[in-house]
Amino acid sequence: MIRFALIAAVSALLPLAANAAEINQHFPATPGGAGGPTPPYSGAVLAGKTLYVAGTTDRGPVAGDTGAAAAKRVLDNVKREVESGGLTMDDLVWVQIFSSDLADYAAFNEVYRTYFKGPMPTRAYLGVDHLLGGAKFEVMGIAVKR
Repeated sequence: MIRFALIAAVSALLPLAANAAEINQHFPATPGGAGGPTPPYSGAVLAGKTLYVAGTTDRGPVAGDTGAAAAKRVLDNVKREVESGGLTMDDLVWVQIFSSDLADYAAFNEVYRTYFKGPMPTRAYLGVDHLLGGAKFEVMGIAVKR
């Protein structure tokens, strides 16, 4: 009897899993640097009404680069990924920021505030030893369609 119930439950869920796979939309990640190869992951995936945005960086350091300039670059990249899924920055509900220099916290926040019109998403700001390509910031998040 238990075996029959388990088989019936799994059979009932299979069409849902198949439909979920059809609903997911994958948006390509932006190539790193000028003429760089396309990364081996999606920049964002829309699953139902939820958009998962992959970590994106400020694409490496520039001589004399400031925390504010790097924050603008990384947030422009996040905005591009969010908009690729048909959403806006105000649809973000959760953001995670990795920073290679915690001294950039205030500069990042000053720029970050300008990307939102409504209530701010929840977030974490984490200090790390270093980021890929010498980046100052890496940001990822989750947005939900209203």
